[in-house]
Amino acid sequence: MRIRSLGVIDDAVVELSPGFTAVTGETGAGKTMVVTSLGLLLGGRADPALVRIGAKAAVVEGRITVPADAPAAVRAQEAGAELDDGALLVSRTISAEGRSRAHVGGRSVPVGLLAELADDLVAVHGQTDQQGLLRPARQRQALDRYAGDAVAVPHAKYAAAYRRLRAVAVELDELTTRARERAQEADLLRFGLDEIAAVEPRAGEDVELAAEAERLGHAEALASAASVAHAALAGNPEDPESVDATTLVAGAHRALDAVRSHDPALAVLAERIGEIGILLGDVAGELAGYADNLDADPLRLSAVEERRAALTQLTRKYGEDVGAVLAWAQDGVARLTELEGDDDRIGELTAERDALRDELGALAQALTDARTEAAKKFADAVTEELASLAMPHARVTIDVRQTEDPEGIDVGGRPVAYGASGADEVELLLAPHPGAQPRPIAKGASGGELSRVMLAVEVVFAGSDPVPTYLFDEVDAGVGGKAAVEVGRRLAKLAKSAQVVVVTHLPQVAAFADRQLLVEKTNDGSVTRSGVTVLEGEDRVRELSRMLAGQEDSQTARAHAEELLAAARGGA
Repeated sequence: MRIRSLGVIDDAVVELSPGFTAVTGETGAGKTMVVTSLGLLLGGRADPALVRIGAKAAVVEGRITVPADAPAAVRAQEAGAELDDGALLVSRTISAEGRSRAHVGGRSVPVGLLAELADDLVAVHGQTDQQGLLRPARQRQALDRYAGDAVAVPHAKYAAAYRRLRAVAVELDELTTRARERAQEADLLRFGLDEIAAVEPRAGEDVELAAEAERLGHAEALASAASVAHAALAGNPEDPESVDATTLVAGAHRALDAVRSHDPALAVLAERIGEIGILLGDVAGELAGYADNLDADPLRLSAVEERRAALTQLTRKYGEDVGAVLAWAQDGVARLTELEGDDDRIGELTAERDALRDELGALAQALTDARTEAAKKFADAVTEELASLAMPHARVTIDVRQTEDPEGIDVGGRPVAYGASGADEVELLLAPHPGAQPRPIAKGASGGELSRVMLAVEVVFAGSDPVPTYLFDEVDAGVGGKAAVEVGRRLAKLAKSAQVVVVTHLPQVAAFADRQLLVEKTNDGSVTRSGVTVLEGEDRVRELSRMLAGQEDSQTARAHAEELLAAARGGA
C-alpha cells in the first residue's frame, strides 16, 4: 500500500509480505493508520478528519494479488476493472471537504463495490470487533457463518416464509383495524352512487342542455332576427314595393345570361351568380323553417333549467362535468365491490396467516436443529484452539435457546418468540477453568481471555470460511507472558494458510512474524516514506528490545529479544 496525507502519515509505502507481518512502533506513531488505510481500500467510511492538516486530499493505493477466477476478481471485472499481471490496483481518495472517490483496475467505481470485494479478500478484526462479539446477535451470525449451507439453506426457506407472513399480517391488520373507516367509505360511495343513479345523467347532456337553455331564453329575439333576415332575402309580402336580395340577384343573372354566349368569362360569372341565387333561396327557406319551428314554450325552458340544476348538484360533488361524474360513478362501483369483498379477503388472509405460522414453526425447528448441531462442532473447535492459546482448561459451549411467548410460533410443542433470523437466541459461554460455571463471555472472560476467544473463533473460521488475508488490530490487548507467546505461535500457524497482518505492541507476538514493519515518526511528527521500514537482523532485535523494556540498548532486553526470536523460529 502507498499512503499519502492520511493522519500523521505524510507519504509512506507499506509492503505486506505473504505469511505473517507484524506492524509495530511507539504509541501514536501511526500504526493504526495502516489499519485505517486498509479499511478505506475495503470501502470503509470516509472521514475528512483523516486528511492530514494542510493537505487537499488523502490517497491510499493498494495492489492486491488475486487469482483471475476468484469471486473478487470476477466481480471487479464485471464492473469494468482490469487485472494488472494478476493483481487488482485499488485506490481511494478523500478530499478535505469530505468527497470520496474509488478506483479499481483503472475504472472509477462506487465505494460500495470496494465493500463487496472486501468480503472475499480480507477479514479485519480489532477491539471493536471484540465488543461486537459480545452481542448475542453477532454470536448467532458467527455460528451461522461457521455452519455454512447446513444453516443457510433452512434459513433461506425460513426467511422467505417469514417475509410472506409479515406481508400477510400487515395487510390483515390494515383490513381489521380500519374496518370502521372502510364501512364509512362504503356508505359514502353507496350514497353517491344512489344520488347519481336517481338523476341518470347522460354523457354530454350538460352541454346539450346549456345550448338549449340559451336558445329558449332568447327565443323572441331569435325569431325576430330570423324574420328580418328572411324578408331581406325573400321579400316582405306585406310590402309589394320592397326590394329583396333574391329578386336583385335574379335580375343580375338574367342580364348576364342574355349575353353569356358572346364571352366565356362572362358566362362563368353568370354561373356563379346563378349559384348565389340558389344559395340565397336555400337560406331563405331555412330561415322561414327556423322561425316556424322555434320553440318559445316557457314550460320547456323551466324543465331544462330544472334538469340543469339537478346535474349541477352532481358536478358540484363528483366532478367538473357530467363526464367526470360518470367516471366517478364507474370508479365508485369498482371500489365498493372491493370494499364489500373485504370480509372474504379477511377470511382468506386469516387462513393463510395460520398456515404460514404452522409452516414457520416447522422451518424454525429445522433451523434450530441445524444450529444446535453446528454449535456443538463450533464450540469444540474453539475449545481446542483455546488449548493452543494458553487456556488448556477452558471450555466454550454455545447455548441455543428460545424464549416462550404466548403470541409466538409453535416450535417443539411450545409457543416461542421469533424474528427474521428464526426463533433462536445464541450465546457463547466460557468456563475458563474446571469447576467454573459456563458464563456469557461478556461476563465470564477477562480482556486477555476475550482476545484469545476472538482469535480462536477467527482461526476456526479460517478453516471453514477462509479469506486470503486477516488483519488483527491489537487483538492481543490484555494478553501477556506465556499467553502472548501462544497467541504469536497461533497467528504464525494461521499464516501458513493465509496472509496475516497484526498491529501489535507485544514483542512475544511480533517475534513470530515472518516480516516486521516499524512505523516511526520524524522529528516534525509525521510519518514519511522512510518512516515505515522492514526490520531485519540487528534492527529487529533493537525494536523487540524496545518493546520488551523500553530500552533498545539494554543487554538484558537484547538477550531476551534474541531468545524470543530463536524460540519463534524453532516452535512456530
